[in-house]
Amino acid sequence: MSTEVLPPVAPEVLADAVEQLSARLRKKLDAAIADCAARAAPGADGSVDVPFGEDAVVTLRPGPSGTVTEAAQAVCTCLLAPRCLHRAAVLGAAPIADGGEAESGEPHGEPAQGGDGGGDQVPAMSPVSGMAVGSGGGRTELAAAAATASAVSAGAAGTGGSGGSGGAVGSRGVPGGVGGAAGEGPAPVLTVAQVRAASALWDASAEALSAGVTAGGAVVQAELLRAAHTARLAGLPRAEAAALRVVRGLRAARERSNGQRLGELAGAFRELLAGAALLASGSAGAVAAGTSRRAYEQGGSLRVYGLCREPVLSATGYGGVATHLLGAEGSFFSVSDVRPGGLARAKGAGSASVALGGAVLDHAGLARGGLRIVGATVSADGRLGAGRGVSATPVRGVDWSEEPVAALFARPVREAMVSALGDGTDGSGGSGADPSGAALLGCDVEVVGAVGDHLVVRVVDRGPVLRLRPAHPHPELPHAANLRRIAEHPGLVVRVLGRPDPERAATFRPLAVGPVPGASCTLRLPEEWLGRADLGYDRLQGSHFPSAAERPGPVGPPVADGPDPLADAPLWRVRRLLETGVAGGRRAVAEAGRGTDTAALVAPLRRAGLGGAARLAEALTAEADRRPRDAFGRLTDASADGYARAWLASAVHLAAAERSLVVASWS
Repeated sequence: MSTEVLPPVAPEVLADAVEQLSARLRKKLDAAIADCAARAAPGADGSVDVPFGEDAVVTLRPGPSGTVTEAAQAVCTCLLAPRCLHRAAVLGAAPIADGGEAESGEPHGEPAQGGDGGGDQVPAMSPVSGMAVGSGGGRTELAAAAATASAVSAGAAGTGGSGGSGGAVGSRGVPGGVGGAAGEGPAPVLTVAQVRAASALWDASAEALSAGVTAGGAVVQAELLRAAHTARLAGLPRAEAAALRVVRGLRAARERSNGQRLGELAGAFRELLAGAALLASGSAGAVAAGTSRRAYEQGGSLRVYGLCREPVLSATGYGGVATHLLGAEGSFFSVSDVRPGGLARAKGAGSASVALGGAVLDHAGLARGGLRIVGATVSADGRLGAGRGVSATPVRGVDWSEEPVAALFARPVREAMVSALGDGTDGSGGSGADPSGAALLGCDVEVVGAVGDHLVVRVVDRGPVLRLRPAHPHPELPHAANLRRIAEHPGLVVRVLGRPDPERAATFRPLAVGPVPGASCTLRLPEEWLGRADLGYDRLQGSHFPSAAERPGPVGPPVADGPDPLADAPLWRVRRLLETGVAGGRRAVAEAGRGTDTAALVAPLRRAGLGGAARLAEALTAEADRRPRDAFGRLTDASADGYARAWLASAVHLAAAERSLVVASWS
């Protein structure tokens, strides 16, 4: 179903439209949505008309931001309007707008004021434990697991700023910040409105998980959108964003979109449930609540040096560039330019001007140059702001062999990898929308060759064997083509800068490459490139590689992948069970755990020493099949709360186990 003609719709507008339908019309809603987008036609005044037969036409008139933000902007000509099926179907077929964009129409990345739910601080009842949590704030068992999940899922996001390994500014999403970092005292207790909103979001999320993709139609999505809107009003923008990701994932899965992976939707559910559980416990702090817009603080005077550029592509239609910088003391920073425009803007923004303190530079120049900034403003994720008092002067860039950049490549690769995964992202998930958050890692590698869709390399000085995969797989971006070109030169020694992939064993996503100082068989880059090539913008040519006479002889036996502890472990059985629940809902998990299927699931886990995973999987299947009824056959406990708790516990354990195996694969 194409939705290109229909404008984005604010979540609360869709939720209200579905709520107004009668029970009979709600049953027909999914079928009515199916072909709405195909009938949509743009009007002369910027409106969009969707006809339904001869007597009904739904008209959407988006506001100045291009988004339908009010109920009055969606009208139908039928007699039942606005409580009609036609209007709800068209709103359900339209893309879902981000909450902050729908309200203000301003791009993300501007200075934030933060959100505050208001109200008094009182003990809260956690929906995931049934235990009261006082204002002193001891965590319930599952709330503590939720905090672990937030830390564990940090690398799964793909959205990201610059986690810094060396400074106060530039570290993002530090796991200890969820619920209060060590040494900072107890986290502030949430307000009544925030706890209630988080509890409602937990309930809606649990029902959506219990329904799964097969039964997670427009009505289930609308309930989740209403809970997400309530969370935003209460000052929980991070929870709202997680809910919107789940709804978009449900839509894509039901439409069988080519870009949708069931594993990504399972990860989105895990992050949503973990965040809601932590917030509903009443013990979460400001980091877990998030802010509606990015907040900037004074950073004083800075001297930063360009590292590389990275194209930014978002599943919601945003595109642009993020230029990564390194401070004189080793902290990571970034300057980003991300706006609506998708792929075309991502490709063109690499040479766009940098809007920072009057600096006369474009992103290509900044990636190989530097800036001296006076009155800098810096966000918590290391992003540099462009306020009125900021003044920036271009300075000479440094080669990767010069300090402070050279220190990135001198650090042991395993130590750097653990730091990068620990400091990485905020767990917001997603889709490559904003890559500026994960800490970067540098190392020198020797090319072994191509295996399948990736490049096999070995870290020099007897380091581990790594798999290089494109940071952005889009065919119109040069990441994949550049890696294929490098794979044609076995024995080549290359300096790479990028991020470790937290979901794959010994896998690296390079952003830029350069020659290794002193190596005879290495890259020959033009002088104006200042010793590095941005894989997302620069295209490597034959002249950039050593000649055949300079290449070493055969490097050994045919290329083969190194060991993959993640693929060899039977944890895939747990992953499949969790994804089965996301796809088919609670009923599918119950069916998967009946009879001999349970033994086939848990026996390999126990043989491999994964007793915890086996026990949690058994508990999940048992809870999914637990449907107590009274003497008349009626359900005595129709709540999905217990099932959601069991699913989340297994998902958190799986994420932690897989992360441990990924870290071990870099040894």
